[in-house]
Amino acid sequence: MADIIKLLPDHVANQIAAGEVVQRPASVVKELLENAIDAGASNVKLIVKDGGKSLIHVVDNGSGMSEIDARLSFERHATSKISAAEDLFNLNTKGFRGEALASIAAIAHVDLQTKLDGADIGSHLKIEGSKVISQEVSATPKGTSIAVKNLFFNIPARRNFLKSNQVELRHITDEFQRVALVHHEVAFQFYNNGSELFNLPIESFRQRIVHVFGNRMNERLVPVEEETEVLKVSGFICKPEFAKKSRGEQFFFANGRFIKSPYLHHALIAAFEGLIKSEMQPGYFLFLDVDPGSIDINIHPTKTEVKFDDENTLYAILRSTIKHSLGQFNVVPALDFEHDNNLQTPYSYQGKEAILPRVTVDSRFNPFDEGSQITKKAGNTFRKESAEGWENLYVDSVENDTPFSSVHFESEIETPDIFEGETEDLDTNQITFQLRRKYIVTTIKSGMLVVNQNRAHQRVLYERFLGDDTLKQGASQQLLFPLQLEFTVQEIEQLKGLCENLAVLGFILTFDNEEQVTVSGIPNIMTETSIGMVLAELVENRNDSISPADFMAKTLCKTIALKTGQAMDAESQMALVNDLFGCKESKLDPFNRIIYTTIETEAIEKKFM
Repeated sequence: MADIIKLLPDHVANQIAAGEVVQRPASVVKELLENAIDAGASNVKLIVKDGGKSLIHVVDNGSGMSEIDARLSFERHATSKISAAEDLFNLNTKGFRGEALASIAAIAHVDLQTKLDGADIGSHLKIEGSKVISQEVSATPKGTSIAVKNLFFNIPARRNFLKSNQVELRHITDEFQRVALVHHEVAFQFYNNGSELFNLPIESFRQRIVHVFGNRMNERLVPVEEETEVLKVSGFICKPEFAKKSRGEQFFFANGRFIKSPYLHHALIAAFEGLIKSEMQPGYFLFLDVDPGSIDINIHPTKTEVKFDDENTLYAILRSTIKHSLGQFNVVPALDFEHDNNLQTPYSYQGKEAILPRVTVDSRFNPFDEGSQITKKAGNTFRKESAEGWENLYVDSVENDTPFSSVHFESEIETPDIFEGETEDLDTNQITFQLRRKYIVTTIKSGMLVVNQNRAHQRVLYERFLGDDTLKQGASQQLLFPLQLEFTVQEIEQLKGLCENLAVLGFILTFDNEEQVTVSGIPNIMTETSIGMVLAELVENRNDSISPADFMAKTLCKTIALKTGQAMDAESQMALVNDLFGCKESKLDPFNRIIYTTIETEAIEKKFM
C-alpha cells in the first residue's frame, strides 16, 4: 500500500491554525493590541472599518522592530517572549505562542510599517495569504503600524459566517475595553468608520472606568483592597442597587490579563448574597495578583480561560474581601444594638426645619367681666359656671334651608365586590374579578377562566408591536418637554443600530453627542416615566440570535406590560380578556409561557361531593 501521510504546506497549516486563533475580527484586534502593549507603547490607536471586515489598523509608539524581526514575526512559533518551556510558568507578557501574526497573515492582507527607537529608517512589509509581496525600507515614525485588510478573503465560507457590521463592532469594542481597562497607564484612541468612539488619556483606574462606561458609573463604584500571601485583590465593585439582570460590567484581570472564571464569579455572587435578587448580576472590576507559577494561562488559544493551583483558597479570600468592602463603605446596613431608635429622626422629617411654637392670645378676653361665662377660681384653673345659653354659641349662618337635592358629596372610590352579582344570570352577565392582583377570573359556559394579567398583556402588546413594524405605521406621541438620557458610547452605538426599528414603533430619538440621546416622541401606549427603563432594557439585553423587530417587540412588551400587583377595574379586566382572545396566539405569551387555564364546572362540583 502506498504511503498516504504527508506534510501539509505551510500556507494550509497556517490557515488551519488561524481557525483557532482568529475566530472573528475581534480576535485580530485582541492580538494586535496586546502586541502593542508588550512593545511598551504609551499611546495606542485602533482604527476599524465595516466591523473590522475591511480594515483593522493598530498604530503604537512602542519599541518597534528591526528589518529582520519584522520578517520573522510572521513565521509560525516565532516569538521574543519565551525561549524555553520553563518560561511558560513565569509569564509577564500578553502574547507568547508565536502564532498570532502568522495566522492573521494567512487569511488577510497585512501591511506592516515599523522602526526601532533611534534608527534612521524603518521597514515596510506587505503580506497576502502568508505570501510576502514586498519588503523595503521606509520613512516611518518610531513604533509599529500594522493594517489588516480584507479578513478571510481566501476563506469565503468563514467570511460568510461573520455577523453584521454592528455585531462585529460590538465584539471589537468588548476586546478594546478589556485591554484599555487593565492598562490605564496607556492612552488609547478608537475610531470606527472615521468617527471617534473612545479617546482615553493616561489616568487612574477609576477614571478609566468612568471614561469607558460613562459618568454615571462613578457613583456606583465601591473600592476593594486586600493583600495576602496568596492573593492580592484590588479594584472596584458596583453597589448592590445597580445590579443588572444580564452580565454587563464584569471584569476579572489576573496578573494584568483579562480572564473568565465561573468559579471566582460564584465567589463574588456569594458575597452579595442577601443584597441582590438571585437573578441579578453585580458589576465588578477586579485585579487579581498571584504568583505566575501558580496559574496556567496556556489551556486555551484565546488565553482567557486559566487554571489556578489552589482555587478554593482564592474563592474564600475573594468572598471575604468583597464582604469586607461592602461593610467598610456602609453599603451593607450595620446592626447597632446600643442605638436608641427613639432618638432617630423619622425619614419623612429629615431635611425639614424646626417650626417654632406660636402663642395666641385673645385680646378681647376680660377676666373681670361679670357677664363672662368663665370665672377665675382659686389656683390657676378655670371652669364653666353654667351650661345655660350654650345654643347662643352657635349662629345659624343659613337663613333658608337648602334642599338636599342641591348638595353635592365627593364620591368615594368604589371597590368591586367579588361576590357581587351572585344571583344574576351568569350566562348573560359575565363577571370578572381580580385575584391577588395577579389573575383575572371570569366565567365561561363550561366553568371558570383564570388569566395571568401580566402574560396576557405581554401577548397583546407583542402582537401590536409586531403589527406596527410590519405595517410600518407605529403611532407616536410628541413629548411636550423632550427627555435627555445618558448612555455609554457602546450603548449609544447599539441604539443607533436599532434607531430605524425604534422609529417604526413610534420612538423619535436624536443623538446629541457620544453619551447623550434626546427622546422627543414615544409610542402611544407608553408612559413617559418608562422611557429610560425601556431603552436601558433594549441595550442591556441585546440578542443577536433573533431579528431586531422580534427582539424589540419582546423587550418592549416585557417592560411596559401590566405588572403583578397592579389593580384593575372591571372594565379594564374585561377589555384585556377580549384583547387576548383577539390575538392570533392566545394560549402562550411571547416567551412560550401559559397565559390562562380553565376550571370546568364538573371539577368544581366534585369538590363538594
